[in-house]
Amino acid sequence: MNKVYACIDGRANTPAVIDAAAWSARRLSLPLVLAHVVEPQVSLSLGTDANGAIGLGAPDVLLQQLSELDAQRSQIAQEAGHRMVSAAQAHATAAGVPQVDSVVRHDDLSEAALAWQDDARLFVLGQNRQPATRGRRHLDHHIERLVRSVSRTVLVVPTETFTAPDQIVVAYDGSPTAQRVVERLAASPILTGLPVTLLMVGTDTPDHRATLLTARQKLEADGRHVETLLSPGEPEAEILALLGQRPHSLLAMGAYGHSRIREFIVGSTTTTLLRLSPVPVMVLR
Repeated sequence: MNKVYACIDGRANTPAVIDAAAWSARRLSLPLVLAHVVEPQVSLSLGTDANGAIGLGAPDVLLQQLSELDAQRSQIAQEAGHRMVSAAQAHATAAGVPQVDSVVRHDDLSEAALAWQDDARLFVLGQNRQPATRGRRHLDHHIERLVRSVSRTVLVVPTETFTAPDQIVVAYDGSPTAQRVVERLAASPILTGLPVTLLMVGTDTPDHRATLLTARQKLEADGRHVETLLSPGEPEAEILALLGQRPHSLLAMGAYGHSRIREFIVGSTTTTLLRLSPVPVMVLR
């Protein structure tokens, strides 16, 4: 657990992902690895049932040409990946990261992250948001699969530029998962010098106030400035409203807290906030 991995894909938000990873690596005093995954593509090659796709009795030469095209496509993708991480290394070095490495791997992104996680402290990646459908933006499936798969912290960057946060907003509900988030943040140098807002969405009761106070005291133990907010309403709506008022913040929250069946059927607060947050989101285990 001694490296920051930036998962880059060459899309418009790649510079933001590199900047966020560089910021994280500097604050954690860790090396940065710029990682690009060339994912397998659905293709027609030798060894597949290509006859059914291109016509019964297709000449062997056509199948051979398809196989050669697959190999050329893979080679081009690998070369493009190496050029991408080389340019990204120059970007990260210019951003002040003293140790920057790179890796290009042919794999599925979540599988690659699982292979790297023993050596990882933090994964950083971008949210490539899909066009709205009936007013709803969908979560990039790469993010959801990676967050569900790995047991490391994940930082998701939702925009094409990254501004170093000037404060941390913690989505806190008093659950064991939320308590672990507070404990992790209290021990992390990534928060050093940044004020923290603990936001609990719920009714104003003595129990809720006592729970917030306990969390606040843990974070204040190292001299951090901590604000607590107790707000009625729906969690997603209240958290997003606060983030809208604090555009240079970073949202920290726990990973999925419900059963996978429930998440599949009705979603979760984690998924909704990853899908809609206007600021970077740090998901902690």
